[in-house]
Amino acid sequence: MTEIGPIPEDWEVKTLGQIGSFSKGQGVRKDQARSGDLPCVRYGELYTHHHDIIRAFNSFISTDVAAQSKRLKPGDILFAGSGETKEEIGKAAAFAGIDEVYAGSDIVVMSPREASPLFLGYLLNTRPIVRQKASLGQGDAVVHIGASALGGIWIPYPPFPEQQAIAEVLGDVDALLDAQDRQIAKARDVKHATMQALLSGSTRLSGFSEPWTEATLGEIAMTGSGGTPPSGVPAYYDGGILWASVADLSSAGKRIAATERTLSPLGLASSAARVYPAGTILLAMYASIGECSIASVPMSSSQAILGIEVRASATTDYVYYRLVNDREVFKSAGQQGTQANLNAEIVRNHLIPLPSLPEQEAIAAVLSGMDAEIDALVAVREKTAALKTGLMQQLLTGRTRLPGFGPTA
Repeated sequence: MTEIGPIPEDWEVKTLGQIGSFSKGQGVRKDQARSGDLPCVRYGELYTHHHDIIRAFNSFISTDVAAQSKRLKPGDILFAGSGETKEEIGKAAAFAGIDEVYAGSDIVVMSPREASPLFLGYLLNTRPIVRQKASLGQGDAVVHIGASALGGIWIPYPPFPEQQAIAEVLGDVDALLDAQDRQIAKARDVKHATMQALLSGSTRLSGFSEPWTEATLGEIAMTGSGGTPPSGVPAYYDGGILWASVADLSSAGKRIAATERTLSPLGLASSAARVYPAGTILLAMYASIGECSIASVPMSSSQAILGIEVRASATTDYVYYRLVNDREVFKSAGQQGTQANLNAEIVRNHLIPLPSLPEQEAIAAVLSGMDAEIDALVAVREKTAALKTGLMQQLLTGRTRLPGFGPTA
């Protein structure tokens, strides 16, 4: 039993300050992040682009900017020195490359003297370490953490060969995840190209040659907006009536069957919300303009969503894929303000090319099949990610030891 819980008897507990020295990134404003060809890491990218190990770069600076910045050494560990919450402060990633790379301001750089950088990259984002970083973060609206606080963080410290072995196993899982990501991206690219070809009529499915017609969305569907009850009245929510928000659409995919919030009958009556029947297409008119899903069950929505009930001259799945394909058109038509929004009349006047109903069904069937293949790939990827999480919890705490190393804790 140690300061950070039970660990194997042949492991140690050390502070980060005992195994490395600290320095700070510097320079690199947002407007300089595309100023040249030299790779650079900015602190916000540790939250959005770099997870555990830095493998690719999003920012590239000029030699003039680099002269005012901090050059990294192979094996350096980067921590985000600023963040929005204490729970995320100090997000870390290891730089294991040999290229000329620089670190911008609000990054704390640790240079290990006697530890595997890859091992540290995986270890320093685990829950026991995250809790320590959260307890040391300073500030409310913007949270900060510095070198002195990070240097006092306790970590489990196996012998160096075991550190390397653990990092190698986790690296193999990362390589598998990368391969799965590429497979998913390729499948999505193929689907996108197929969707454009089929929905434009440039490629026709076998057995179909009839000319297409055209109609506005308002001519082939009934539309109506949702509503939001007055805020701050608890009785309006948690009543069992599904209530979709734009965020729900963004995470749902093609079909939405559950929502983060529900309305009570009182909440429904106190707003302009209505209950859409199952099969209604829900289209985001605000924020994530053009995001859409098909309601699998009856549900209501916020006023930022337009409900589209397709009539007999078109099929719901075909219209859904048309809306997905035309999302960029809707985004460009959004009225600019504090937050871009889409006018319902623009949507109703949007022209929809219409093949025969059998061809609509055939097109939708092809695209639905491709969606199912992508969903299956994503499910496999999620299982691999869960495997990595489980391995990290076991290997980085010593609860499970790799072959050739000591007994478990």
